[in-house]
Amino acid sequence: MKTALITGASAGLGAELAKQLSEKGWRTILVARRADRLKELAKTLPAESRVVPTDLSTFAGCKALFDAVTDEDIDLLVNNAGFGLFGEFSETDLERELAMIDLNCKTLHTLMKLFLPKMKARNSGTILNVASCAAFLIGPLMATYYATKAYALKLSESVDTELRKSGCKVRVIALCPGPFDTDFNTIAGVAFGIKGKSAKSIARSAIKGIERGKSLINPGFFVKASRFGARIAPERLIAHACYNAQKGKAKK
Repeated sequence: MKTALITGASAGLGAELAKQLSEKGWRTILVARRADRLKELAKTLPAESRVVPTDLSTFAGCKALFDAVTDEDIDLLVNNAGFGLFGEFSETDLERELAMIDLNCKTLHTLMKLFLPKMKARNSGTILNVASCAAFLIGPLMATYYATKAYALKLSESVDTELRKSGCKVRVIALCPGPFDTDFNTIAGVAFGIKGKSAKSIARSAIKGIERGKSLINPGFFVKASRFGARIAPERLIAHACYNAQKGKAKK
């Protein structure tokens, strides 16, 4: 039985990935701060599941998680924990932004560094880093969030290239979905004007991409179009369009 460790598993995409992987016979290790939600989710899963309540916002939390599962072979690590923040860069709260950088970048980076050597030693395994279509674009009014997702994308692509060039079978995959309805919207303080895909649909696309060994997963037409547009359009035009789109997201 393969084992998947999923961070941010208490709701949204993380919970949906746990459900769909469990239905395929995967054993799941569910990680988040909210133990009660994790336990409720674990009760509904058809395959074996383990709950590891952990605050991953610090290195100590990441190391504690690694130590808690160090005797297990992790076949799939899903770096899904993260959050966003809306507002002008000069006005958003610095401590909140630094916490976002810690969780969206440092936690993802740390867990990759901890788990990848064991995967390389076995010459098998996959790391799925949840980025965003924001990684392809300029993000005025959500500048720090967009920057963190660009970090997740470029780190994933770079490390995956290293592994492929060395002949290693371990894959690092970046998942770059567009808007979808999760707790993210409430925490970030935004309301997307574009109807997004469901977490269930995104999870389905992610699992297909994992099974096919893709390096980059772009679910949906909107994501593919934004990626293509970012490649060919002038940066000033992209920045203007993104600003207008972002401004429309503000919750009234």
